[in-house]
Formats: sequence, structure tokens, C-alpha cells
Amino acid sequence: MFDHRKLGRELGLFDTDPLIGAGLPYWLPDGAEVRYALESYIRGAERRAGYQHVYSPVLGKRELYEISGHWAHYRDDMFPPMPVSGDELVLRPSLCPHHAVIYRSRSHSYRELPLRIAELGGQHRAELSGVLGGLTRVRVMQLNDAHIFCTLDQVGAEAADALALIQCAYEAMGIEVLRYRLSLGGPGSKYADDPMLWARATALLTDVLDASGVDFEAEPGEAAFYGPKVDVQVGDHADREATMSTVQIDFFQPARFGLSYVGADGAQHQPVMVHRSIVGTIERAVAVLIERHGGAFPAWLAPLQVLVLPVSDTEQEAAAAFAARCVVAGLRARTALGGSLGARIRDGRLVPYIAVIGPAEASEDTVALRLRDGRQAGSFPAAEAVSRIAGLVNAYSTNLW
Repeated sequence: MFDHRKLGRELGLFDTDPLIGAGLPYWLPDGAEVRYALESYIRGAERRAGYQHVYSPVLGKRELYEISGHWAHYRDDMFPPMPVSGDELVLRPSLCPHHAVIYRSRSHSYRELPLRIAELGGQHRAELSGVLGGLTRVRVMQLNDAHIFCTLDQVGAEAADALALIQCAYEAMGIEVLRYRLSLGGPGSKYADDPMLWARATALLTDVLDASGVDFEAEPGEAAFYGPKVDVQVGDHADREATMSTVQIDFFQPARFGLSYVGADGAQHQPVMVHRSIVGTIERAVAVLIERHGGAFPAWLAPLQVLVLPVSDTEQEAAAAFAARCVVAGLRARTALGGSLGARIRDGRLVPYIAVIGPAEASEDTVALRLRDGRQAGSFPAAEAVSRIAGLVNAYSTNLW
């Protein structure tokens, strides 16, 4: 594996600056393209799975986090409150309190459930400087988060569907799961004190894992403060593991916020809250992608998908026209001029598709396609080449051809 901290900077994906601060990376244009592609994939997958997207503020009153339990159980990882006009505002460490408030803002019937609310939103963690590194441990992160409000009878299916979404995303990204972990609570004030709710949530998640047929290990002391969770673990270049994706069952926060829905019997009932993240934080996901692929991302994630090379200056106009046709089709493409053809091919070694246009191709409106793995795909009419590449990209395929 590659070290994403070194390679990510060499490839011009992200960087940091002391003037901005430790644990606060910024994204360079190529890194922004990878991030945007990943975010677009997630939003599309969530829409197809019945999620509704929202936006919520990165700040909230301290009282919000007192109600959610974060202030009592998670305060050491939060930034201190900021006094503003008589209120104490806090940078949120998590999106779930905001989504609970969004759910509470409207009345709900059992006919609406499950209600799936998703957001790619910012959250903040007061990480100590000694643990910060690259994109894996940062102080500001964009979390691919969602919360499903459902009946008790729906919990198992919703958690299982969330796990299936995670597995599909990993396949599209070309990432292997190191292991599945059932993270359980432990002793001490770190966890909400309600043994009955913990037992119920643990039993439900265990059933989901068993039904999914994946091997998993139970590990005490790794749960969220409000309940157990399934953690999807991945490895890094130094043989360390980290949590990338998660599915959690929460009876605690619905009770704290007084969430309810009208049941078939006309009475008020409390929903269950399923927390889930397909890829976790965008920062950590990109770090894993860099280390797994060494910059040779699957075509749908590549910052540049098509590099167009005119053999000589005479074919520049044809090359520019083909690149423009790729862009219209939604592909990321550009031309490369100057220097020998061989040198330009070597410079584009991480680009999935290289389209070479010589005199014959320019006169016949064709291109000669080379693949990143060294294969010669052959000569194609320009329209067909664009269609073939766009089809593979839009299918989120890890295959180049």
C-alpha cells in the first residue's frame, strides 16, 4: 500500500498549511474532482434507496447537545462553546441531533415510515495535535451521514439494507473490507446507562449480521455512547485499521428528543433511529482510496478520465474537438500538447483512457484508445469511443474495458 499523506500531496490532491492550522487540509483541483465524484455517487445511491437529502447548520446551541447526550458523554471531543448574543453556540461533533430536530419539526404517521434523511455535512472534532495526520484524522470533516426513523418491526430490514449499500459502494470503489466489528458498550460514564435498550439494540444488530452472512467480531468498549454499532474496518499502509463505515441502532436519542409518530391505532409511538454512513467521512474515504489504488483510481473517480494526445500540431484541432465531446458527455478530459508522444503517454500513466489522434484518425473522426494498464483497445469512431467510456464510468465499473 501507499502512504496517502505523501502520495496525495505529490499527486496534487490535497495539502495543508500552518496558517490554516493542523488537521485542516484543503483540497486542490484534482482532489476536489475525486471528492465531487465520490459525493455524487453517494447522493445517487441514496436517492435510489429512498433517502431524502437535507442541509443543516454546523453550529447548534449547547442545549441541543445536552439533550442529545453529546455534552455529557462526548464533551472532551468537542470544541468549546462560543458565546454569541447571550447563547452558547457549539460546532457540532455529529449530525444526528440536527436530524432528530428536523424529524421533530413535523408530525408523522406510521404510513410515512421508514423516513430516511441523508446529508453530506460538516462536523468538527477537537482532536489532539498528536493524533492528526493527512486525511484520516482531521478536525473538520464532511460526513456521509443518514438517519432512518422507523418502527421497531422495520429496524432489521433498514439496517440490513444499509449494510448492503456499504458493500455495493466498496465494490464500486475497489476497496476490501478488513473485518466487520460489532462494537459494544463498556463500563463507565462514557455510555448511556440503560441496559435494556443496549441489549435490545445489540440483539437486533447481531441478527442483521447473521442474516447478512458476514463474519464479525464483537468488541466491547467501541460503541457509540448511545448504542452499539456495526463498524466496517479497513486497513492502511502501516497495517493499522480504522472504521470507515458504520450502522447503528439508537433507542436513546428518540427518547431524549421526544420523537413520535401516530400509529395505526391512533396513538403516539416512539420511532427507532438507525444511524448509517456508507463511506464515513469523505476525508478518510479518499485517504483509503489513495492508499488502495496509488492514484490509479477507478475510472469514475479519476480526476482526469480521458487524456487526448494529438500526434503532431496538425491534429490539435481534432484533439480539442474530441476532448470537448467528452466533456459534453460528462467526462473529465483535456488535451496534452508539446513533447514527444511517448513522454506524454508516460505523463498520463494514471489516466484511465488515452486517446491518440494522428493524421488518419483526424481525417476519419476516429481515435486510437490506450488503456491505463497498457492494453491497446483499438481504433474507434469518436462518438463510439465517448459512448463506451461514458458507459463504463456511469456504471461505476472498476473494469477499464
